[in-house]
Amino acid sequence: MSALRRKLGDEYQVHGNLGGETSRYLSDLFTTLVDLKWRWNLFIFILTYTVAWLFMASMWWVIAYMRGDLNKAHDDSYTPCVANVYNFPSAFLFFIETEATIGYGYRYITDKCPEGIILFLFQSILGSIVDAFLIGCMFIKMSQPKKRAETLMFSEHAAISMRDGKLTLMFRVGNLRNSHMVSAQIRCKLLKSRQTPEGEFLPLDQLELDVGFSTGADQLFLVSPLTICHVIDAKSPFYDLSQRSMQTEQFEIVVILEGIVETTGMTCQARTSYTEDEVLWGHRFFPVISLEEGFFKVDYSQFHATFEVPTPPYSVKEQEEMLLMSSPLIAPAVSNSKERNNSVECLDGLDEVGTKLPSKLQKITGREDFPKKLLRMSSTTSEKAYSMGDLPMKLQRISSVPGNSEEKLVSKTTKMMSDPMSQSVADLPPKLQKLSGGGRMEGNLPPKLRKMNSDRFT
Repeated sequence: MSALRRKLGDEYQVHGNLGGETSRYLSDLFTTLVDLKWRWNLFIFILTYTVAWLFMASMWWVIAYMRGDLNKAHDDSYTPCVANVYNFPSAFLFFIETEATIGYGYRYITDKCPEGIILFLFQSILGSIVDAFLIGCMFIKMSQPKKRAETLMFSEHAAISMRDGKLTLMFRVGNLRNSHMVSAQIRCKLLKSRQTPEGEFLPLDQLELDVGFSTGADQLFLVSPLTICHVIDAKSPFYDLSQRSMQTEQFEIVVILEGIVETTGMTCQARTSYTEDEVLWGHRFFPVISLEEGFFKVDYSQFHATFEVPTPPYSVKEQEEMLLMSSPLIAPAVSNSKERNNSVECLDGLDEVGTKLPSKLQKITGREDFPKKLLRMSSTTSEKAYSMGDLPMKLQRISSVPGNSEEKLVSKTTKMMSDPMSQSVADLPPKLQKLSGGGRMEGNLPPKLRKMNSDRFT
């Protein structure tokens, strides 16, 4: 594509193999003539008038020849169709005098020539049609606002650098006239070839570049040169573009500026484009506006100038991936998931052990769901502790104040651990309370119960 294209503004595609579709140009002949270049318009203008004049002069000469006026032109007693027409040059002069309404008074039509009267009417109608068509075409072409676009400037290069902490594509627009562009709006299109997942090749796929449509920044008040910005983010087509990949990419950024000419009220459109070779990575535009004594001065000599600034050579996607890999918040998330798995496995193991105990020991424990509650609460505490790393710094400071919910949760868990054990010992029969020996119940149990108790925790 790059070998065949030209700067858009002059379209770079060529229509071929139209077949019978070329007749559509003749059906809209007026627009076709207006779209032609000036040299072709002038050629058609001169050729049309010359042919029409020669044709009508020939018709007057034929009438004079058929009536025999050419041989009796100097006979004062003879009344010709057109007085003083005796050869082709005199017939041509008569037509020019009639068509231009000059009327020198020397050549004139007489009432003895009905065919001359009919030809005179046809000449007037044909001359009015030719004048309206060609003069109207020239007037429309001269009044077109294309020349107004010549005083709208675009920077020769686009630049990519950091602005407000974000990687941004920038170019500059300026208005050389003092008259304003009313309702000026700017749009950007990215032309790039791509292949769909289904295998379809799109040679000139058009993608929209956001230059402030959502915020209204695309509506311009063009009283001074403006820098148009496109923020490169996850929604941008340049999300994967880096300084290295730009050397191998092939694309074109088409910029369209539209507005109403203040003096004529006609809509004007100016266009330009930037290829991948005209986009400068790590550059920024020179400032062109300076404050003088009571007014701002615009220096258009620096309009196209840029200078280098420190810019990361990576794409936005690569920068986000590197930031994600270097972030310490990944480790708590991984540990949190492992902790949950361990808690679930521990709960499942305790369920299996609980089913193996005799019914008498299950009653002695008092609360059969105590280990589950304890593990759930401990896992919740660990989850909250790990989730603290995901909070902003303000919330982390607030959560770290003494007396908050985490310390209360730990004290509540400790109390729950001691209360069921003391309550379960108090509920034992007196004989078993004596065997417990002040909390060392396991040592005074019969060998069979000690073995069962040891199997429970292995």
